Amino acid sequence: MNAFEFNRALVQKYDRPGPRYTSYPTAPQFHSAFALDDYQQAVAASNHAVQPKALSVYIHVPFCQSLCYYCGCHKIITRKTHRAVEYLGYLKREIQMQAALFDRSRPLTQLHLGGGTPTYLDDTQLAELMTCLDEGFSLDRSERHEFSIEVDPRTISVERIKNLRALGFNRLSFGVQDFDPEVQAAVNRVQSEEQILQLVSAAREACFKSISVDLIYGLPLQTVASFDVTLSKLIALRPDRVAAYSYAHLPMQIRAQRMIRPEDMPPPERKLELLELTIRRLTEAGYVYIGMDHFALPDDELALARANGTLQRNFQGYSTHADCDLIGLGVSAIGKVGDSYSQSVKELSQYYARLDAGLLPVQRGYRLNADDVLRRDVINGLMCHGRIDFASVEAGHAIRFTEYFAQALSRLDEQVADGLLHIQEDAVQLMPQGQLMVRSVAMAFDAYLGAEQKGQFSRTV
Repeated sequence: MNAFEFNRALVQKYDRPGPRYTSYPTAPQFHSAFALDDYQQAVAASNHAVQPKALSVYIHVPFCQSLCYYCGCHKIITRKTHRAVEYLGYLKREIQMQAALFDRSRPLTQLHLGGGTPTYLDDTQLAELMTCLDEGFSLDRSERHEFSIEVDPRTISVERIKNLRALGFNRLSFGVQDFDPEVQAAVNRVQSEEQILQLVSAAREACFKSISVDLIYGLPLQTVASFDVTLSKLIALRPDRVAAYSYAHLPMQIRAQRMIRPEDMPPPERKLELLELTIRRLTEAGYVYIGMDHFALPDDELALARANGTLQRNFQGYSTHADCDLIGLGVSAIGKVGDSYSQSVKELSQYYARLDAGLLPVQRGYRLNADDVLRRDVINGLMCHGRIDFASVEAGHAIRFTEYFAQALSRLDEQVADGLLHIQEDAVQLMPQGQLMVRSVAMAFDAYLGAEQKGQFSRTV
């Protein structure tokens, strides 16, 4: 979908706090009453489904060697590499315990290493991790498998790129954020353009299936002119996918962001200028707008999935794979098995203590009811396809859509009047100028979103 319209007045009007809907219900609904036995029951039920789903694994590596001032992720800053050795030992124990719960006949088709900095682990440690996964699960080695890893260019060499490919990874995501040296210095993430060019070139030579680059707009010292230069360099690099994230400056909640000088922060209106510039430059360069902050080349699997209606959304963002059961491994990791979500403890000491006691580190979670599953399907339809087909929802959930969602549809009167969407007899259809505001539209179908919750989320544009 590249019939895209940027209406700055409407973007500004609907730029309100709201969920990213990588799950529904969203994380604030997770609770500690959901315990380990609930998780084990969900796994048992998923194993005995008529058609058990394939498996997806997310592994959280929390360590970073240095602090990026903008970062709000769950991380541990340390140069003491022995801490990674200790963590890997516990991680392998968790893998073995999780693998024992799942039927071995279920292929593990999707793997993602995030952080922190996954490449904080050296090649030997990553090889140990992959061996442990291979021993516990049935790793899919066919063309369908998607094994990805987030890469901090400062922590990796051309040789390591080749080693990652040899370990079975076929997708890389490079965290670039901005090519401008002054912006990099302001957020304490200095990396040379030459370094990034060499790594991307090495990834292509190693035949990685997909290369993604992350940018952030709204960082200190960014101007329209400077970010235009960054976008030109990115377009020349021609990655398969681009994620352009909006920077949320929340120094009262995120301690690291207090290192950013307030006088360096761009005014709010500049973020909209940077967003408009990013969309225009990328779409003119041939990238397809996928949704939210994601773009892809027309022949990339994400763009093809967007076109043919098979696009999915999960905790890592947009995905091409069918709806897998997701196993979260490592401190703070989130999983989704059957109609349940689960999250591990966030403190490293608690993570170790639970595993020392022979227990999985599940701390909280959520079991979806029938209304949750229905609303999840509706919100996913909007987020992935820009459309809710009434007949499809009615057939899957035995409801009359316009009756069941009468209140939700009435909440959309303003968005309809502003031309963000059309409510037809048989569907809700997002319009081109409503694509950026899809989160605001989805919020109308969220049963939990009271005024007290909205402040927990980032702004929607």
